[in-house]
Amino acid sequence: MTTSPPSPTTTAPAPGLRDFYEDPAVPVASGEDRSRRQARMLARALGPTGPGHPPATVLDVGCGDGSAAAVAARLLAGHRIVGVDWSQDALRRATRRLPQVVRGQLSDGGLPFAAGSADAVLFSEVVEHLVDPDGALDELRRVLRPGGHLMLSTPNLAAWYNRALLLGGVQPVFSEVSLRRVHGRPGSQVVGHLRLFTARALREFLTASGFEVVRLEGAPFHGVPSPLRPLDRLACRLPSLSSILLVHARRR
Repeated sequence: MTTSPPSPTTTAPAPGLRDFYEDPAVPVASGEDRSRRQARMLARALGPTGPGHPPATVLDVGCGDGSAAAVAARLLAGHRIVGVDWSQDALRRATRRLPQVVRGQLSDGGLPFAAGSADAVLFSEVVEHLVDPDGALDELRRVLRPGGHLMLSTPNLAAWYNRALLLGGVQPVFSEVSLRRVHGRPGSQVVGHLRLFTARALREFLTASGFEVVRLEGAPFHGVPSPLRPLDRLACRLPSLSSILLVHARRR
């Protein structure tokens, strides 16, 4: 198994992390399957544009190369999607897929948007890369209007195979102890994960950050070996066991 590729953090990272995320060799795209599932959740929340339903402003914060937002755009016709990232390299790649990208960070009011100006935020596999996730959620809450939608995805520490790996004394998939190389777990790619959540911890974290969890779904992980992928998809029926956690939350 390989680990989930990162969306570069939009918090200005420490020098070591800064160099890591500006390295063009570091992947900056999420899996298309979970991007599509997340986009469907947002499309249901926003509804179509039309009389009495003006276009929504959707920020893809930590947009990486823009691939997740490009998938979402196909299901969010008429709505405005803006890609936001701290990494200059990621933004250069995102301009090929998105009509508008801006540079911003998730600390000290670093997102270049007025308070309450966004209707929704896509936050696809970013939170696990952050040194200060509390400050990041504060900033997302600031730019969202009251009742605005947060679509967050992150790897599940308690995925079905991680439970088995821990019983065998093996480092869980998605977890990392070094930015230089993989130690003690399956896979060979370092992706910069600093935080990992279970479904319960993610719910509590979002609630404490001023959000109401509306829906929690599971998504499969593209790095699962082919013979085990049917089981990984089956685990999505019980999100607490799934590879990826997808959350729809609303700003209180």
